[in-house]
Amino acid sequence: MMIKMRKGYQYAITPTQQQAQKIEQNIGCARFIYNKLLEDKIKYYETNKKSIRLTPAPYKAEYPFLKDADSMALTNAQINLETAFKKFFDEPDIGFPKFKCKHKCRASYTTNCVNHNIRITESDKDHRMYIKLPKMGEVKIKLHRLPKGSLKSVTVFRQADRYYVSILFEEEVEIRECPITKGIGLDYSQKELYVDSEGNQCGYPHYYRVSERKLARENRKLSKMKKGSNNYIKQKAKIAKLHLHIANQRKDFLHKESRKIANSYDYVAVEDIDMKALSQALHLAKNLLDNGFGMFRKMLEYKLEEQGKVLVKVDKWYASSQICHQCGSKQKMELKERQYICPKCGYEADRDENAAKNLREEGKRILESI
Repeated sequence: MMIKMRKGYQYAITPTQQQAQKIEQNIGCARFIYNKLLEDKIKYYETNKKSIRLTPAPYKAEYPFLKDADSMALTNAQINLETAFKKFFDEPDIGFPKFKCKHKCRASYTTNCVNHNIRITESDKDHRMYIKLPKMGEVKIKLHRLPKGSLKSVTVFRQADRYYVSILFEEEVEIRECPITKGIGLDYSQKELYVDSEGNQCGYPHYYRVSERKLARENRKLSKMKKGSNNYIKQKAKIAKLHLHIANQRKDFLHKESRKIANSYDYVAVEDIDMKALSQALHLAKNLLDNGFGMFRKMLEYKLEEQGKVLVKVDKWYASSQICHQCGSKQKMELKERQYICPKCGYEADRDENAAKNLREEGKRILESI
């Protein structure tokens, strides 16, 4: 079966000084128009008790600097705002759209490919790869892997004084239906990332915890510097690079681990838990978010889908830790109890391994009922 699939590829770019200024201008203009549209929508509602749909075009006369920005970057900022309002009306718990802060929000903008205005080319002079971006010309790109399909959009962003592009491609992929026979259950483990139904532990290296002392030392240095000084700016960049290094280590590990599982099994059953809510409820945000289990599930999902396989999300209220895998009896267990001992049949196993086996069987049952 042939389906259209969109995939994003991330690459590092090396802009010139003028191109870097242009990127920063586009980022600033996209943030400005987002905040301006949000401000005017709020004012209109307070006055007329009605919502209004605004576009960036009328603001260019009042704010001429917007004419120098990429028009698609402004349009995408407006679309993002409309999406934020839609999410708020559909799910009020998400919260009302907030204004974007220069120092806290992600420094990025998105532009769309229209009439081949964005393309990747190879230079005849130096045989290097370049990406042509609107109102910027050709920018050097480190094309470490060749993408497939037609280019749809590009998100340009800055991280730790480095620039990157996330390019979205659409391609037709042949998905071969895979017989769902071999499965595995993964139970979330704060210490090991997961424990599988075969009794194996992931052995997550906890990159943030390893670098925590170094981060604390660098943050102490920053706290003693005068805010806004050259040394302060340099130290902030140093800390940002360290955070980026930790994030890249985590991504690399999760990509390799998810690929290994996706290649070995036909279906994977995981618990559909909200990691953010769990971290807030148990006051364990540092440990829970260091694991990146939510990111791991997303990676697993698309890697399995590409091969015609399935990720089964079991309801978070399913009592996987309390049910005996052997006889199906149920008993209440406290979080501190790490060994499962069934009072009915005497089955004894590690708590997480027992839960993973139950998830595997529940995942199989869900697939068979579809």
